Amino acid sequence: QVQLVESGGGLVQPGGSLRLSCEASRSIFRFDSMGWYRQAPGKERELVAAFSSGGNVRYVDSVKGRFTISRDFAKNTVYLQMNSLKPEDTAIYFCNARTVVNVEGALADAWGQGTQVIISS
Repeated sequence: QVQLVESGGGLVQPGGSLRLSCEASRSIFRFDSMGWYRQAPGKERELVAAFSSGGNVRYVDSVKGRFTISRDFAKNTVYLQMNSLKPEDTAIYFCNARTVVNVEGALADAWGQGTQVIISS
């Protein structure tokens, strides 16, 4: 099972920026998908941004134009650059990796421990 370690959360004022990092314990090159989810208090976990196996990128509508996901294969790391942050971006951000676990193509999800992001003045 792949291990994921997130970093980069914190407290920033509205309009500020943060960059989250998620380092995987092994090569991310063949991951089926990898990206970021978030969960705000009292809300369900939602997809924020993710790479699919074909290299396509998805963003939730609320972050389009403000957040950018990127990856560094050499470092086994995915990043989330968050700009123009708003109070509604406050949440715990989780890194997710979906991997193929057998020849039949079964998939398994791995999650990081989460990193807190608080946007407040």
